[in-house]
Amino acid sequence: MPVEDTNTQAWKVYGQRQLARAYTPPIPDQMPWVPWKGVGPGAEVLGDITGRRVLDIGSGAGHHAVHLAQTHGAHVTGIELSPTQHERAASTHADVQGVQFAQGDVIEYLTGVEPFDAAYAIGTLAFIDPHRALPALRDGLRPSAPLILSLLHTDLHGHAPSTEVAPREQMILLRDDPPLPTQMWILAPHLWENLLTEYGFRVEAIDLLHHPDESATVIQQLICARRRPR
Repeated sequence: MPVEDTNTQAWKVYGQRQLARAYTPPIPDQMPWVPWKGVGPGAEVLGDITGRRVLDIGSGAGHHAVHLAQTHGAHVTGIELSPTQHERAASTHADVQGVQFAQGDVIEYLTGVEPFDAAYAIGTLAFIDPHRALPALRDGLRPSAPLILSLLHTDLHGHAPSTEVAPREQMILLRDDPPLPTQMWILAPHLWENLLTEYGFRVEAIDLLHHPDESATVIQQLICARRRPR
């Protein structure tokens, strides 16, 4: 099975399981770039997004998009490949002003819409081949628009990032259910910077965010980039 098809299937099953649980994540008080409360910055890394069109890449249950619309006045579009994840967001937040949810491949979606003023992905860009995703995001953003990426630096076992642009097998873990195999691009920071630069972005910062428990081995990267002016 092709790499991205494996990921599509995994997130479809994940969404089915969450729908069966009727689980809806709470709307956060602050934009959470990592799973650990109180670690890292908030929405300020996106700049002033009041009244701006913002793309949520892999919007999942939709709670991040709702936070940006309700707290920061953004007009957020969540694009989600998994139909079950999209159903979670659309069924829960359909009436929220300033938010809309679309289902489909982000690369295909961006070919038919006006460029966005900002975009972000919380964990999700690691499931898409960067050679496919980054050119589409460049073309789908206005010149000088920010792109904020939250990505694994180490994997869930604490293994170091890859030093070549290639995916490796990981698991989505969900309590009381079998793990779901995926393929993820868990890349060293210099590789992400090289890729972003190659495809028309300027990297402004890459921060490594650590778990608040010092014994934990998982580390996240937060990449702040900007689409280069034409």
